[in-house]
Amino acid sequence: MRAKTCAVLAAVLLVPALASAASPAGWFLAGKDPASYVMEQDSKTAHEGKTSARFASTREPKGFGTMMQSFEPGEYRGKRVRLSAFVKSKQIRGWAGLWMRVDGPEARPLAFDNMQGRPIQGTSDWKRYDVVLDVDDTATGISFGVLLEGTGTLWLDEVKFQIVDASVPTTGVGSKRKPENLDLER
Repeated sequence: MRAKTCAVLAAVLLVPALASAASPAGWFLAGKDPASYVMEQDSKTAHEGKTSARFASTREPKGFGTMMQSFEPGEYRGKRVRLSAFVKSKQIRGWAGLWMRVDGPEARPLAFDNMQGRPIQGTSDWKRYDVVLDVDDTATGISFGVLLEGTGTLWLDEVKFQIVDASVPTTGVGSKRKPENLDLER
């Protein structure tokens, strides 16, 4: 199921859902089954400040859901960018992850990471997670958020974007990747 989630996100097949009045401003629900998830501001649980965002399954989903935003790359074009956030989890059955996708002309994904190889699972206290991608000069959009495939609850707080230098390794798949091991001998 993980490969399907990656392919669906990378292929920009996100189905937006309506946000409720309690939803954090600027965020929207999407994914393969957004109707099985809810997002809301939570004033009882926060890492810093007064509120966090709570993102949770409401029933057994038939696909993943994501709480997300999209924007034009602007100042991030030609730079390496780190998306970081603090996430707390409760009873994640399946997996969850912070994610970011850089799109190019014709909505073609140029770089992508959803933490599939280092998933958030089970129950954990607040922990910082990072996703680092190169934003190509031809980038036309950046989308990011947190996804959940399965049941459980996540809290998201202190989301940040930073331009970082080349000493910070990327975490995802990007357009600068070259073919390797074509003879399949390794």
